[in-house]
Amino acid sequence: MGSLLDGRSLLPLYAERYKLYAINMEELKKRADELERGLNQALAKLRFEELEQELKSLNNQMAEAGFWQDAKKAQATARRAGDLSRRLEPWQKLASDLKAIQELLATKDPTIVGELTLQLDGLEKQLSELQTELKFQGPYDDHDVIINIYAGAGGTDAQDWTEMLLRMYVRWAESQNLSIKTVDQSPGEEAGLKSVTIEFSGGDFLYGKLVGEHGVHRLVRQSPFNADHKRQTSFAKVEILPLIDRSDKVEIDPKDLKIDVFRASGKGGQSVNTTDSAVRITHLPTSISVAIQTERSQLQNKQTALSILRSKLVQLSLEQHADNLSQLKGPSQSAEWGNQIRNYVLHPYKQVKDLRTGFETSNPEKILDGDLEPLIDAWLDKAA
Repeated sequence: MGSLLDGRSLLPLYAERYKLYAINMEELKKRADELERGLNQALAKLRFEELEQELKSLNNQMAEAGFWQDAKKAQATARRAGDLSRRLEPWQKLASDLKAIQELLATKDPTIVGELTLQLDGLEKQLSELQTELKFQGPYDDHDVIINIYAGAGGTDAQDWTEMLLRMYVRWAESQNLSIKTVDQSPGEEAGLKSVTIEFSGGDFLYGKLVGEHGVHRLVRQSPFNADHKRQTSFAKVEILPLIDRSDKVEIDPKDLKIDVFRASGKGGQSVNTTDSAVRITHLPTSISVAIQTERSQLQNKQTALSILRSKLVQLSLEQHADNLSQLKGPSQSAEWGNQIRNYVLHPYKQVKDLRTGFETSNPEKILDGDLEPLIDAWLDKAA
């Protein structure tokens, strides 16, 4: 009798506990439904289905016989497929894990409430982290990048400043484990570089992250190139271009191109080779010119120059909001006072200030050593 009474006395406790489990399961279902809504919104913004179809098409191309006969095109296709696969996999896994949780919630098994709570916590965190991709909505944000840096006003100091900027971007790329390729460079007479072209690849959303670096950069410091170490202001122009390595992405009318070949030469004018292998391509409607002489093959230099020209035209079309190449006008911004996007001051005080986002720091050495993440984040937040 005593044991029966004890059991009856526990019934309200069991009922209360079951009610609590039911409430918890209902809360978990609401969280899962909210997570699904957020996931679907993110996938729509990412054009997820469109990217899946593109990846499927690329995989079909790579499975075709003779795919590797055109090595350059094959490498570009394989790289794009790898980038897409790496980008899509986390979203696919998140969707799959969420579906599994929803199936378990449908069983209404009260014994798994604790486990499902932990799993939902993890998925909500994953979605929050993945949603940073929503900042990259530009048509070329997921492309690799070409960076051109040109010395502007400031003489030898400007050429030295160009080399300092090159080091800054290379150090950032190294911290991101990117592949770095020097495409072309022109040394200064005394120091530094007149111009340099580099290519970064192997990362996510490189153009989207770095496009905020596009513009004129101004340096103020005590010049190391005069005896009195007077304060000197110098300028360099940075171009951030999406890498367009396929001709079908941007079709250029051959009649709009002027192609010149000349003999490549190194610093001081010494001959690099004895054939006319260097190539200069000018896009006549915009007067944009690209010269490449790093390769010994005229054909390779021409292909590289065309790739950079396509990238320049795409960047120009984005700046001028043009739908086609016929609407483009030549670029006009010069690397001098009044055009800068960012100031780097090393003397008489220390400061880096971005004039568009308002970001500033009193530690320019850290920025110049490649710590660009705060500047990138400030740009993305403003552009969002």
